[in-house]
Amino acid sequence: MKRIVVLTGAGISAESGIKTFRDSDGLWENYRVEDVATYEAWERNPDLVRDFYNQRRRELYNVQPNEGHKQLVRLESRFHVDVITQNIDDLHERAGSSNVLHLHGELKKVRSETDPFDIRELEGWELTKDMKDREGRPLRPFVVWFGEAVPNITPAIELCQQADIMIVIGTSLNVYPAAGLISYTKAGCEKYLVDPKRPNADLNGIHFIEQKAGTGVKLVVDELLSGH
Repeated sequence: MKRIVVLTGAGISAESGIKTFRDSDGLWENYRVEDVATYEAWERNPDLVRDFYNQRRRELYNVQPNEGHKQLVRLESRFHVDVITQNIDDLHERAGSSNVLHLHGELKKVRSETDPFDIRELEGWELTKDMKDREGRPLRPFVVWFGEAVPNITPAIELCQQADIMIVIGTSLNVYPAAGLISYTKAGCEKYLVDPKRPNADLNGIHFIEQKAGTGVKLVVDELLSGH
């Protein structure tokens, strides 16, 4: 069975109604990165950081997977499929994808500051200051902030090295380390990029589908299911 590795970015979640960080009307218009998405921000103003992610969590409970998420599940009838996502939502899982690796954490989980392996499912959307770890310290969002290491980049690289086909969806291929994953594929790996905007990255040897995820992913899935 051939292996497909899918790398998804903010563009696929945007079609479900989740605000992205980098668009003109995105989250960074109202928040500075330094104030909500760094460890220094957490130390300086944990209430603001908690509130920011509580808002994101409430938003997530009010949206559904879109056609782009759902189309990827069809591939599992013919291929072994691994999804690597830069997104912290759970829309891939809710759509039915079996193997999902989150590079930047998961919004519905929280973790201990002192023990990175103490990770917990959050019941409901609200993380409060009285939720503590075993050491009595406040639990933090299970999110990789700017300036922090990306623990799952190594398993992501290993998946890309095994890919016979790689599909990149809704990402600019400009944000590292995730943008470098496509370079780890082996010779002969078929590569597809689905995005309405042509990225600045080198597209040599990549099938570029200049469409939003909802329509573009279906085109790729139909082609792969009919041709393999």
